[in-house]
Amino acid sequence: MRRSAPAVAAAVALSAVVSCSAGGSAGAERAQGTPRAEAAPTPTPSPTKTYPLSTAPRTIPSVRAHEAARGPGWRPVAGSAVVVAKGSEALADEGRLLAGELKTGFRNSGPARAGDIELALGPGGGSAPESYTLTTRDGRVRITGPDEAGVFYGTRTLKQAVRSGGAMPEGVVRDRPDRPQRGLNVDIARKHFTPGWIEARLREMADLKLNVLGLHFSDDQGFRIASDSHPEVVSREHLSKAEVRRIVALARSLHITVVPEIDSPGHLGAVMKAHPRLQLRNVNGVPRQGAIDISDPESARIVDDLLREYARLFPGRWFHVGADEYQALTVRDPQASYPQLARAAERKYGPNATVQDLATGWLNDRAAVVRAAQKQPKAWNDGFFRGGVVSPDKDIEVEYWTGRENGARPPAEYLAEGRKVVNLNDEYLYYVLGEPNEFTYPTGRRIYEQWTPFVLRGTTPVPERYSGQILGGRLAVWGDLAQAQTQDQVAAGIRMPLRAVSQKLWTPGRPALSWAEFNALADRLG
Repeated sequence: MRRSAPAVAAAVALSAVVSCSAGGSAGAERAQGTPRAEAAPTPTPSPTKTYPLSTAPRTIPSVRAHEAARGPGWRPVAGSAVVVAKGSEALADEGRLLAGELKTGFRNSGPARAGDIELALGPGGGSAPESYTLTTRDGRVRITGPDEAGVFYGTRTLKQAVRSGGAMPEGVVRDRPDRPQRGLNVDIARKHFTPGWIEARLREMADLKLNVLGLHFSDDQGFRIASDSHPEVVSREHLSKAEVRRIVALARSLHITVVPEIDSPGHLGAVMKAHPRLQLRNVNGVPRQGAIDISDPESARIVDDLLREYARLFPGRWFHVGADEYQALTVRDPQASYPQLARAAERKYGPNATVQDLATGWLNDRAAVVRAAQKQPKAWNDGFFRGGVVSPDKDIEVEYWTGRENGARPPAEYLAEGRKVVNLNDEYLYYVLGEPNEFTYPTGRRIYEQWTPFVLRGTTPVPERYSGQILGGRLAVWGDLAQAQTQDQVAAGIRMPLRAVSQKLWTPGRPALSWAEFNALADRLG
């Protein structure tokens, strides 16, 4: 009734005006029975639908920045399609994957229409590697980035937003990783993992925006990838090269680099089982488990054959050469216990050289082999020693895991030398089967609430001035007691730790969600 009052008043006013202007004729017409036209009612406008200001999408890891807006957001509807922008045809694989996940159509060219998702390469997504911009407006989504990986991560955000909230919120997401290396390390040497299990972890990692899978495939207990150069060292249960190629191909399609590791001069028990003459023995003839005799040229020949062979099998940027826990350096007097190593050190590096220098030279020589194969070498931190006449090459990336070794060096020493470091802190990031040596299975909560990339050893962070040298981190699965858990139990056990690592390596700072809320979101995302 209140809405019609103005219309009635307007009609009355209009009638008065007409009456006055027409004089007595109007009254005469009425008297003669001439019908009077009634004023048409003023139309009532439909109310404009309003929306609350949007909030950031609920994803793991959380996005770095979201510019809120008012609008319905985006959700798949009949006729929706993923469209690759003209000139960005390289994104076809990413587009097809997303279309299959969201159950939409796919077009590899043509303009985007209402309801569509457009993928494009270009500066609109920013310039940082792996960055992207995701814009939701006018019933459509546009994801842009400077590289294919960035656009792919934008599709992961969209997929998770639809799964967690039913729609992608209106507005603009601008996102990029805090650290360039983010991932998982798996010991497939001591415990055989099937190709299907590894491929499932790759798909899980991709949704979490993780980009590095380390495969430790040679140790005392097993050598788990087929070899043409030395088939005698391969264990009964192993991956064929065809299986490895399929794993690598899947990883590449998901923007994940697979990093192979052949650990030496320690952890070579499976190799020396076929070559027992090369096992390191002390002055009394007692063998040391896993340690190869680096004074024997045959040792280097076999290891280098294997490094060159697998450098061809794995096309990624890195190769891990190990260097940890060489048993010759764990005794009180290496020179007296291993005189053959002491003599070899002096012959190669001069009269002041020691067994430590021979081990450092071994590391540098193996790094040179993989470098010649166009690989960036990595090595464990306890293969880098203080002092000596031989220094580790500066370009070898330090994978920092422990401060338990003899003569342990604090992480800041490596950083002060200008070295680049990857964080695999055994206090937080080690999932060791059977929980030996006081290890406990991480649940992810301590990682989520306490750990950061700066916490390289124990619980104390290094100074933030070294941030540019800390490349990232990986959760590490080790098979010390291989039968303690099945493959499925390992997958379930690392599920939340892997998500916590993803969060802390992508988005810096204290997470907005509590651990309970983070768990609930993980369950919703699946």
